[in-house]
Amino acid sequence: MSINVWSYLTEYEAEREELLEAVDKVFRSGQLVLGASVRSFETAFAAKHQRSHCVGVDNGTNALVLALRSLGVGPGDEVITVSNTAAPTVVAIDAVGATPTFVDVRHDTQLMDVGQLAAAVTDRTRCILPVHLYGQAVDMRTVSRVAQERGLAVLEDCAQAHGARQDGRIVGSFGDAAAFSFYPTKVLGAYGDGGAVIVDDDQVDAALRRLRYYGMAERYYVVETPGFNSRLDEVQAEILLRKLSRLDQYVSARRAIAATYDEAFAGTDLGLPTVVPGNEHVYYLYVVRHPARDEIIRQMKEAGIMLNVSYPWPVHTMSGFTHLGQEVGSLPVTERLANEVFSLPMYPTLSASDQARVIDELRTVLSRL
Repeated sequence: MSINVWSYLTEYEAEREELLEAVDKVFRSGQLVLGASVRSFETAFAAKHQRSHCVGVDNGTNALVLALRSLGVGPGDEVITVSNTAAPTVVAIDAVGATPTFVDVRHDTQLMDVGQLAAAVTDRTRCILPVHLYGQAVDMRTVSRVAQERGLAVLEDCAQAHGARQDGRIVGSFGDAAAFSFYPTKVLGAYGDGGAVIVDDDQVDAALRRLRYYGMAERYYVVETPGFNSRLDEVQAEILLRKLSRLDQYVSARRAIAATYDEAFAGTDLGLPTVVPGNEHVYYLYVVRHPARDEIIRQMKEAGIMLNVSYPWPVHTMSGFTHLGQEVGSLPVTERLANEVFSLPMYPTLSASDQARVIDELRTVLSRL
């Protein structure tokens, strides 16, 4: 049988009764939109991150869009981020009319090279958008310092880093706002789409709540500022509320799987994940590097093991972003990584026997290269 890079089926069987109970609770509640389940999840998720407010939205992309809008980012503004990310990070910046300014990433961690931030700031820069990629935090000490010195907002993209910490502090608690995705593959995943923004500022919270509901402060009231229909679903909220209590368990399982991979591939020519001192990695993905990446993926597929590439095309090289004028070759580390990186199977219920098979097959492939 094949082994997928991600699967939820074993987890679903283990949690099935509670998940179906959650669905039934919502269906029997009498309120299917913005009801008690969304409010309860928002309260719990904000508390988990030591934030005052959480606003549940329909997906992680709109979490970024609404967060940028609520922070006052719009046409004519620049947002500093990275090209080594999922496209929605940059799609969101473009959606509010702002211009993404890219800095390169570090080859060892694939995270934003914060040493390039200061030079990237211009008179039009309004926000820094660090992406906590693959499950560990960008150097938020430097990001926060540069932002404070230049009077910039900070929006954390936490879509891949639920529960990750830096110097004991949970990601999402550093910036002016933080955006999360609850897409099913995430460390904290729904059974469908979902997202959230967490903030401390009361006015930003109020702006977010208007923006997710057409721009209305109250239901079916007057639109104050044109907004969106971007509400977290009640069913997904109730499911997420129950899964949130198990987040630390999910993370522990991922770390155990990562430790097994680390030990198995130590001493090979596979570039393994680098954990920054002070960071607590949650391993949303277990991303490795090798110059023969494509051949490795081909041979592993023949053996029935599916691997993944995150990400084969840097955002600045995509045809949809040619208007940015970012030339190929301008982000050399990002572009090199796009030809080297790939992900091994990683999810909390990956069995020891399946992981052993992944390891044995990959070691065999590496020995033939």
